[in-house]
Amino acid sequence: MTDPAHERLTVFDADGRPTGVAERGEVYARSLWHASTAVALRSTDGARIYVHRRTDTKMIMPGRWDSWAGGVLGAGEDPGTGAARELAEELGVTGVALQPLFVLAFDAAALGVDTGPGTGPHGLRAHIHAYQAFCDGPVVHQPAEVAEGGWWTLDELRSRLDSPAYPWVPDGRVVTRRWLGDAVG
Repeated sequence: MTDPAHERLTVFDADGRPTGVAERGEVYARSLWHASTAVALRSTDGARIYVHRRTDTKMIMPGRWDSWAGGVLGAGEDPGTGAARELAEELGVTGVALQPLFVLAFDAAALGVDTGPGTGPHGLRAHIHAYQAFCDGPVVHQPAEVAEGGWWTLDELRSRLDSPAYPWVPDGRVVTRRWLGDAVG
């Protein structure tokens, strides 16, 4: 497996215009704008969402909870293609329709959010392309990325989003709040 720090990513400006290409390690270390995807996997009745905890070996935000399968887009990669790839890689779900939701510019420093070690002087900065998909499984975790997971009701998600018992990935928390605020469910 290739070292994720050497993966090539498109770099963007704050308005989402491509400005070049850099390795993921540099993007994180220098807080460069990049693009990522986030896919909410919902049950076919829409009542539940699949939530997972990242492994303790992840490059950034290890061991934290998230309700989005996703990750960075490779250099030149289309957001829809990247979203499908990430859903398949992390949760083993393929062949489902992806519904685009929104693009959110996440700037940790501007939001006063600490994204933790490895994310540079201004934290994580990403243009997040959010999608949702409906499927009842099976869900198969990629052991290198997902430590555990399960189906939560939307009420469970709301109540656990700020619970100290569930340390959340900061960008995932912001995307989830936006998603829930858009009258999802």
